Amino acid sequence: MKMRRLGANGPEVSAIGLGCMGMSEFYGTANDDESRKAILTALENGITMLDTSDQYGYGHNEELIASALKLWHGEVLVATKFGIVREKGKYERTVCGRPEFVRQSCEASLKRLQRDVIDLYYIHRIDTSVPIEDTIGAMADLVKGGKVRYIGISEASASTIRRAHAVHSLAAIQTEYSLWTREVDKEVLPVLRELGIALVAYSPLGRGFLTGKLDPNRFGRGDFRPMLPRFQGENYEHNRALVDLLDDLARAKGIDLANLVLAWVLAKGEDIIPIPGSTRIRHLLDNINAVGVSLSVEEVQEIESVFPIEKVKGERYTAAGMLGING
Repeated sequence: MKMRRLGANGPEVSAIGLGCMGMSEFYGTANDDESRKAILTALENGITMLDTSDQYGYGHNEELIASALKLWHGEVLVATKFGIVREKGKYERTVCGRPEFVRQSCEASLKRLQRDVIDLYYIHRIDTSVPIEDTIGAMADLVKGGKVRYIGISEASASTIRRAHAVHSLAAIQTEYSLWTREVDKEVLPVLRELGIALVAYSPLGRGFLTGKLDPNRFGRGDFRPMLPRFQGENYEHNRALVDLLDDLARAKGIDLANLVLAWVLAKGEDIIPIPGSTRIRHLLDNINAVGVSLSVEEVQEIESVFPIEKVKGERYTAAGMLGING
């Protein structure tokens, strides 16, 4: 496993982390025993960063990670988030960044994780009704109090990142980033590099779409992808045709398509850390193999020319899911 720095002043972590969301919600029925095996397999194969949130399975995901880590005695960095509020059984959400909510959420996550300190704590979405300075100030107090080591924010605009970083240094910004979601290239990524903040890229495989292996007729109960615009009707067929072109490049290079797509994310900068999620050990190990794939500048450009971002059809979320995005 290769290592990367989590921001200019942060710790070293594995070049890819493990996104654990799908082990509790959003991608169909999961199995806790199989998920624990996947987490331990990831750690045994050099992954040192696990990503979760207090809203994944309404706390279940944090508890799942805690149960897995009882069996692990090596290095691990656990990142979790707060700020999205949902009623159980519903996808619609509100966002809360009030200082008192920050403190309450942290204590609740520490209890579920069975840890004394959260390694990396994000605000999951930006609450535009609360000045970001107030939210980050409360998070900074958690650092001073020894409850949190590093802080970050998710899906924030460049201006919000600047304001937040002025209150307390940010280790990482987490946002969706992949071949079909590249909005951060324009304004956010240049600001991160100016300020020395890492980009943690979630859904680097486009929720599985960019692997070319998804069958739209076989999504299980509880899988939210069929409701996403990019996975629907004509959008699906159009986007799948672009993926087929990528598959030709992967075959020519003699690698799996998922490896090509993840290698592209890794090649975009040493300050970018993708966190693909997987509940299947075979897919997890395949993702880890992407760390060993090297792409030349010319190959990166060819991939982007075959899969131009302006040709992608459909929003990445529903209107409800876009709440707090680019806040």
